[in-house]
Amino acid sequence: MTGGAAPTGEAPRPGDEASDRPPIALIGPMAAGKTSLGRKLASRIGRTFADTDRLVVLEHGPIPEIFAAHGEAVFRRWEAEAVRRALVPGTVVALGGGAVLDEGSRELLGAATVVLVTVDEHAAERRLGGGGRPLVADGIDAWRRIAAEREPLYRSLADVTLDTSRTPMARVLDELQAWLAERGL
Repeated sequence: MTGGAAPTGEAPRPGDEASDRPPIALIGPMAAGKTSLGRKLASRIGRTFADTDRLVVLEHGPIPEIFAAHGEAVFRRWEAEAVRRALVPGTVVALGGGAVLDEGSRELLGAATVVLVTVDEHAAERRLGGGGRPLVADGIDAWRRIAAEREPLYRSLADVTLDTSRTPMARVLDELQAWLAERGL
C-alpha cells in the first residue's frame, strides 16, 4: 500500500463517534474507483458518504450537459462548492478527479485524511467505457495526459496511496481500513 449512507453530503449528527473524526477524502484520476471504495468504506466504518460529482449532478444536472452549456470553469466552481459542503468531520468523500485543481479545495483537504486512489491506464481504459466524461471524450490519450498533469498535486496532498489496477476492491478496502485503524482514524 504506498453505502452505508446516501450520497447527500450531510454531516453526521453531533454526538456520533464519527462526527469527531476528520473527514476521509479520496482523490485520484478518473476511473480509479474512488466512489466504489468510498461508499464501501463509509458503510464499513459507520460514516456518511458523499461523492462530489454526484452532488453537482443532483443540483445542476449531468456533467456533460454542464460542460456543454456552461463550460469547465462553471463546473469547477460548482465542484468546489460541493467539496466545501461535503468535506466535514465524520464523512468519507470521493472527490472528482479535477477537484484538486481548486486552491480552496486543496486547503480544505489539509484538515482531512487524504487517500490517493490510483489506477494504471489499462485498467482505466476498461473502466471508462462510454461513461460520458467530457474531458476524456477523446479516449485514453486524454486520460493519460490529464492524469500526468494532476499527479504532482495528488501526491502532494496524499497521506496514503492505494492502487486499484489489479487488486480486488475488497482487498484494497481491507488495506485502507487497517491503515486507518493503525492511526486511530
